[in-house]
Amino acid sequence: MSDTEESKEQRREWLLRELVDTMDDPATELTGSGGLMRQLMSRMVEKSLQTELTQHLGYEHNEVRPGTNARNGGTSKTLKTDIGNVTVTVPRDRDGSFEPKLVKKHQRRLQGFDERIIQLYGKGMTVREIQDFFREAYDADISPTLISRVTDAVLADVEEWRHRRLDEVYPVVWLDGLVVKVKTDGLVQKRTVYIALAINMEGRKEVLGLWMAGAEGAKFWLHVVTEIRNRGVRDVLVVCCDGLKGFPEAIESVFPYAIVQTCIVHMVRNSLAFVAWGTRRAVAKDLKAIYRADTEEQALKALETFEEEWGQRYPSIVRSWRDNWERVSPFFAFPKDIRRVIYTTNAIEALNRQLRKSLKPKGHFPSDDAVLKVLYLALLNAEKKWTMPLQRWDLALQQFNIHFEGRLAL
Repeated sequence: MSDTEESKEQRREWLLRELVDTMDDPATELTGSGGLMRQLMSRMVEKSLQTELTQHLGYEHNEVRPGTNARNGGTSKTLKTDIGNVTVTVPRDRDGSFEPKLVKKHQRRLQGFDERIIQLYGKGMTVREIQDFFREAYDADISPTLISRVTDAVLADVEEWRHRRLDEVYPVVWLDGLVVKVKTDGLVQKRTVYIALAINMEGRKEVLGLWMAGAEGAKFWLHVVTEIRNRGVRDVLVVCCDGLKGFPEAIESVFPYAIVQTCIVHMVRNSLAFVAWGTRRAVAKDLKAIYRADTEEQALKALETFEEEWGQRYPSIVRSWRDNWERVSPFFAFPKDIRRVIYTTNAIEALNRQLRKSLKPKGHFPSDDAVLKVLYLALLNAEKKWTMPLQRWDLALQQFNIHFEGRLAL
């Protein structure tokens, strides 16, 4: 650290000590309506505006240049900021040509304020909760109209994101749906949000898109996978989905070489729906012996054992696994590193939990756009954590390359 930097640091420390020592009630004096934080914000904004005006005029504040444009006082304006309402004086020039960039004409919110509203909205807070938050934290009143206007600005980003170009190849794609309630023509109706979550070539999670329809069905899933292909995806190695009738055929009609794997989590969940609470843990343990088997042969033996133990009591479970075996069993052909990626649906299950958490406080929504706003913002929050590839992805990718020879461009 240079002498100048050290001296500056010492001055800052001294000022901070003096400031704290002179305060009787630091919390109020720092963050209250007339507190130091707002005064500092006001001074900083005003200094920036004066700098902008100096650049506009071409000479410093204390210079005199007769016959040229000059400063002409200022106009008081109250801005909504992250720390509450702040009053600033916006400088003027005599010929009215000065257009400030930091605080534009008619602007009433400082940069960062809108982002804070969007962040809170994306975390699932209702309009009233956002109002209460700003009132309690910053002593700032904001209207529902303002919140709606700020969040509506996200819709352009949503549309751009939903139509972006995708990668040519994805090793794994999960397809799933979430049910939401939307008020249409005065009636609250159930709608399905279709989600496509993929693992890209780098081993990172990527949501390919969000779609909405009246109810989950194979016909609409055909529309979804067709759109994915039209946005640049030429090949998908493995698609994991639930056991919806006609769903695998819809996928294979668009990606004929994809292996369609029925989601094990959906199979187990549907099976346990028939089971009494007292025996659920034992049934789940015996089901695990099926899908955790080393080979398909061992899995079939485990299914036979399960039938002997539970077949009379829960015949529908056995029938479900046997009827869907063709779509349940493909992952047994893969090494364990690939199986872990395919049948472990933790990725989409964790994502769905986060999305539901954002949707739940809202109850029902006034429109499809309102649903998409919340989900898009929730996805942005989720993606901040997706910085690392899946564990052991390098080994899985090598095995994918061997198993699907010539389909991955490594």
